[in-house]
Amino acid sequence: MTDYIKIFEGDFIIVQLLKSRLEDVGINPVIKDENESGRLGGFAGSRLPEVYVHKSELEKATPIIEAIKSETEA
Repeated sequence: MTDYIKIFEGDFIIVQLLKSRLEDVGINPVIKDENESGRLGGFAGSRLPEVYVHKSELEKATPIIEAIKSETEA
C-alpha cells in the first residue's frame, strides 16, 4: 500500500460519510476495518476504521476531508 496515504481514522459513521463523498467525485477510497475483519473471524477488535486514497488523488480528496472534519467538530 505504498501508493496509498491514510487520510482519516475514526468513527465508522464518519468513515462511511467520507467514503460516500469521495466516491461522488470519482475517488475510490480503500477502507481498512480490522474490527469488521476480526468480528467475521470470531475475534474482538478495538481498532478504528481507516480511510486511504491513492497519493495521486490526495489533492482532490483534501477539501472533502476538511469539510467533513469541520462538519463533525461543530
